[in-house]
Amino acid sequence: QVQLVESGGGLVQAGGSLRLSCAASGRTLSNYAMGWFRQAPGKEREFVARISRSGGTTYYADSVRGRFTISRDDAKNTAYLQMNSLKPEDTAVYYCAAVQSPGPFGLAQRDFHYWGQGTQVTVSS
Repeated sequence: QVQLVESGGGLVQAGGSLRLSCAASGRTLSNYAMGWFRQAPGKEREFVARISRSGGTTYYADSVRGRFTISRDDAKNTAYLQMNSLKPEDTAVYYCAAVQSPGPFGLAQRDFHYWGQGTQVTVSS
């Protein structure tokens, strides 16, 4: 099975940018659709973005559309989340996730089978 490790989190001022990385090992990432989720303190984990196996189709939560971009580089076995125009409400632990593709499509936590350990993103006002 695939193992996922996130990196790139940190502290940034509102309006700033961060790029999160999700490095995969154990399996080639090209067999998986990838997603990003986040969990703020006291809140449930929520969907942020998803990219198809081919990279040709992306989906975003309304709260991040136009500010965040999900991408993948299968040659590096890595997925990314570029986050621009960050807001304090983007503060959360960010998790990458993977699901084998082709397979059932979904944007919920239950639709992804493999998870990283998370990376903290803190946006100060």
